[in-house]
Amino acid sequence: MDETSVAVKVEEVSPIKTKLLFDVPWNDVKKQLDALYREVGKTAKVKGFRAGKIPRNILEIHYKDYVEGETIAKLVERYYLDALKSHNILAVNQPDIEQQGLEKDKNFTFTATVEVEPPLEPKGYTNLELERIERQVTDKDVDTRLEEFRNMFATMEDVKEERGVATGDFATLNFHGSIDGVEKKELQGEKVLLEVGTKRFIPGFEEALLGMAKGETKEFPVSFPEDYYVPDIAGKDALFTVTVESVKEKKLPLLDPSFIENFQKYKSLEELKDDIRKSLEEQFTNKSQSDFQNLLISELLKNNEFEVPPSYVEREYQYMLADAQRRMAMDGMSREDASEMSRRYEDQYRQAAERVVKVASLLKRIASKEAIAVEDSEIEERIREIAEQSRDLENSRKYLESDAVKENIRQELLSKKVLKYIEDNSHITVVKKEADDIEEESK
Repeated sequence: MDETSVAVKVEEVSPIKTKLLFDVPWNDVKKQLDALYREVGKTAKVKGFRAGKIPRNILEIHYKDYVEGETIAKLVERYYLDALKSHNILAVNQPDIEQQGLEKDKNFTFTATVEVEPPLEPKGYTNLELERIERQVTDKDVDTRLEEFRNMFATMEDVKEERGVATGDFATLNFHGSIDGVEKKELQGEKVLLEVGTKRFIPGFEEALLGMAKGETKEFPVSFPEDYYVPDIAGKDALFTVTVESVKEKKLPLLDPSFIENFQKYKSLEELKDDIRKSLEEQFTNKSQSDFQNLLISELLKNNEFEVPPSYVEREYQYMLADAQRRMAMDGMSREDASEMSRRYEDQYRQAAERVVKVASLLKRIASKEAIAVEDSEIEERIREIAEQSRDLENSRKYLESDAVKENIRQELLSKKVLKYIEDNSHITVVKKEADDIEEESK
């Protein structure tokens, strides 16, 4: 078949969408039809005729729709793929095909509209003026972490003195709520343990518990937020009846030798504090690097404004949505509520997805421009590192050796290399700050 006999016209619909118009001569269409009829005729079964001996006109009566459909599919695939190659078009999704079918003795015309890689010449990624904030570990930070450890080993004791529920107490509650006089199953709970003051419940609920005594029952109104994740309840006023079954308070252990005995690793309080300091230093360093990388990426995107294919964004968005719902379900939320909650933040997820796609496209182009690449040996080393962290080394390695996973690892390593290249070619000012300074600036 003479491939050059097909006329192809390329139109740019937008920077990220291209339309190809094809005009296939009837002679080429006829050759494809004849070939398919010959193929079908070898196995076709028509009453009164032997297989392989069925006349063409009889085949057309019984198999016309099938053969013409297959002919169209083969012509579209052949000429579309050839056009992408010959015109150097980087398609990123399946094309939207429009055609009016075959008509004898007439050329077959069809169009293919497809999203394409955005035209992008990266700029402004060297000589960036950036500031890296490094948070310094203070004695206050160490003491705060030490208090967290004390809370880990705290005990719960019944409140003995005559007083009501106070902030910080752990109250066991039985409650039921109604809206417009109708009790709701979602607003019922038995033996629910609540740390008062943690704001786990809707605004107004925990405040109403303050001062209640053990065994006391109280009725009070609460208004649900407009953005509450259950649509039937969002923005509604509810009336709760709550009984305090028990009230306990947390008792923290003293920082004495007996407390250190909880840790086999340390012999003294000073050793524990030293280890806390080292751990915080590592944590703050990682946070500093993460914040700096986000700043760097924001500068890159500011210097390079471009569109990205919607199909790319949609794939990333669907991945983010599924991941968010999975994490909500792991936290105990029902599948329906998790789905509803994630949908409420659709705009934020889509914005995040677009950012991820833009960053990936930009880093890929910078890598190409600066000849930054990832060697197979680097991928193998990364696979080895990941596999060794798994309990099932053999099966883990088999999974990591799949082409799709290896490609993901390649892209991950490539992105790190490009970001390192940009960082090495930037002017960075390191600013050391303490937690109080950072918190004050964020207000």
